[in-house]
Amino acid sequence: MTMDRRQALGAMAVGAGALGSGVRAGPLGQPQEIHAHRGPVRQSICRWCYGGMEMKDLCRNAVELGYRSIEILSEPDWAIVREHGLDCAVANGPVSIGGGINQPESHDKFVADCETLLPKVRDAGIPNMIIFSGNRHEGLSDEQGREHCARALERVVPLAEKTGVVIIMELLNSKVDHGGYMCDRTPWGVELVKTIGSDNFKLLYDIYHMQIMEGDVIRTIRDNHQHIAHYHTGGVPGRREIDESQELYYPAIVKAIVETGYTGFLGQEFIPSRDPVESLRQAHKICNV
Repeated sequence: MTMDRRQALGAMAVGAGALGSGVRAGPLGQPQEIHAHRGPVRQSICRWCYGGMEMKDLCRNAVELGYRSIEILSEPDWAIVREHGLDCAVANGPVSIGGGINQPESHDKFVADCETLLPKVRDAGIPNMIIFSGNRHEGLSDEQGREHCARALERVVPLAEKTGVVIIMELLNSKVDHGGYMCDRTPWGVELVKTIGSDNFKLLYDIYHMQIMEGDVIRTIRDNHQHIAHYHTGGVPGRREIDESQELYYPAIVKAIVETGYTGFLGQEFIPSRDPVESLRQAHKICNV
């Protein structure tokens, strides 16, 4: 339960008139359609936060609590979630948080690993595969790092398109948890998504991480939802429960996500400070808007 994420991954609206008309002002004044609330989002559990619980026990608890998925899994666990009638919303990709793809010397291995992994992810019925930018290095600007990431992605996105798997790069904070991480702000990630220009490469918007780096969560989601394929939760500060003990109000955030037309999964990615089953039960209720 005290394992941090790096270890775990390695181991396994505008104005009232605009709102009234059903149109929201988007970036640079572009009109942006909004949707009626469509009901509860499908919820998922991030496996690494529950390392003290056997996988089969976690699956049984997930089903009982109304979760639809357990995510951030490697190949050995994919069949276990299927046996319990659950999906896996996100498969582990071939790179670590610090390693990433912003270094050209990593590209050949990244491409080779994706060529092996993407067909397996497709065959397992998993919609997304997570990757990371990597950390900043001396002499490497954010612009150069983004160019390096783009060159790597341009080599694998055609296979992602062929298999139907969406490669998602996670936005993480570099202030508290992942010092030096490059994809640590939404504009940096959005610019990379625009450069690639494919529906099979998008962002994983982690609410916990981006609250630490940027704040303004709901506006950011509304303005950039078309570039986002998946969401994670987490209480700020401390990545604990998403209840009244922290600074974010998740019912409003989740409602905003659903109103963009999002039909994917919301991954609960908090480390429980008390009974994990009860914390997951509470989180599911909070986000069931």
